[in-house]
Amino acid sequence: MLDLGLRGKVAIVTGGSDGLGRATAERLAIEGCKVVICGRRKQHTIDAANEIQSATGNSDVLGLPSDVSKATDIDALVCSTVEHFGGVDILVNNAGKSAASGLEEVDDSDWQSDIDLKLMAAVRTCRAVIPLMRDRGGGAIVNATIGGGKAPPAKVLPTTVTRAAGINLTKALANEYACAGIRVNTVCIGLIKSEQWVRKAGVDDVDDFYIELAKTIPLGRVGEAREYADLVSFLVSERAAYITGTSVNIDGGICAVT
Repeated sequence: MLDLGLRGKVAIVTGGSDGLGRATAERLAIEGCKVVICGRRKQHTIDAANEIQSATGNSDVLGLPSDVSKATDIDALVCSTVEHFGGVDILVNNAGKSAASGLEEVDDSDWQSDIDLKLMAAVRTCRAVIPLMRDRGGGAIVNATIGGGKAPPAKVLPTTVTRAAGINLTKALANEYACAGIRVNTVCIGLIKSEQWVRKAGVDDVDDFYIELAKTIPLGRVGEAREYADLVSFLVSERAAYITGTSVNIDGGICAVT
């Protein structure tokens, strides 16, 4: 196995109690990171952290209830991470949910909620951890976005707008903090198996649902959560030390823009 050089690093994964975030947290725990996951549901988040500990044999996995759309919760999340593990080396801004409608169906409160959850959560978490990373001599940040942030289809508002802002934020921060040894990249997610898709499908046989989705994908299949986790883990690792400011599609070729 390729050594990613992550042992002992402290990582925060927002939205880490389910789906892609949980897969990422588990992979980082396997690599020997000290991992903090957060989610809105207190007991569910704590249970997820305990399950990751059991699955990976890594006792340094902590579940903290947190709503990252709230500035006070982000401050508490970062403070608790420092109290438990002494600092932050890695941040994965993974929290988010699909919000896809036409312009006339999205009111101001929907716009604000999406901005707070996706854009401002990333802004605030980055602002909170970057000074800590700088004090430790560097760090790595991955912002989860989507291909629609580059090439938006119709009626996928407000998500495509806030994700486009996340891609822009990634490049801006990469340029600003490269001199401090802090790398910032974004992963543009396509169709990948997750709890969100299961809930959205509302069907008994989710495998059939994925088969139908796969017909729209050049590679002919829906991605796996572990594939996202592998990519994120690589990008925050020493093996990716010369990669910053990039936007990487993980979508089986579906996005029209590279």
